[in-house]
Amino acid sequence: MAHWLVKSEPDAWSWQQQVEAGTTCWDGVRNHQAANNLKAMQVGDRAFFYHSGAERQIVGIVEVVRPYYPDPGDASGRFGMVDMRTVAAVPNPVTLATVKADPQLQNLALVRQSRLSVMPVDDDAWRHLCSLAGVEG
Repeated sequence: MAHWLVKSEPDAWSWQQQVEAGTTCWDGVRNHQAANNLKAMQVGDRAFFYHSGAERQIVGIVEVVRPYYPDPGDASGRFGMVDMRTVAAVPNPVTLATVKADPQLQNLALVRQSRLSVMPVDDDAWRHLCSLAGVEG
């Protein structure tokens, strides 16, 4: 199982909306690197749900329940989406400031490529972030 981090502006799609929906598509990704990360996702992979914008923090965990398929909102036909199911909120949201200050997390794309909306998280970083967030990894 691979691990990921997916970003959303709370004004566009918030954790609360994700919780209320339960399962929804993760669409609208138009960056080629982020789209390639979506393509790499498999059913059962888990991702941190990250509020970007003013909040800049991990607020929950979602799980891929449908792998990459065409995004009907993309008229060019080049981009796709996956379906995500809500797993759990994190008891202790992990802020970007906390991530950047942690020497164990300096290789995360969140630190190195801060504008990327879908990014991989290696197993060690996943476990460490889960520990910071107060969930089992």
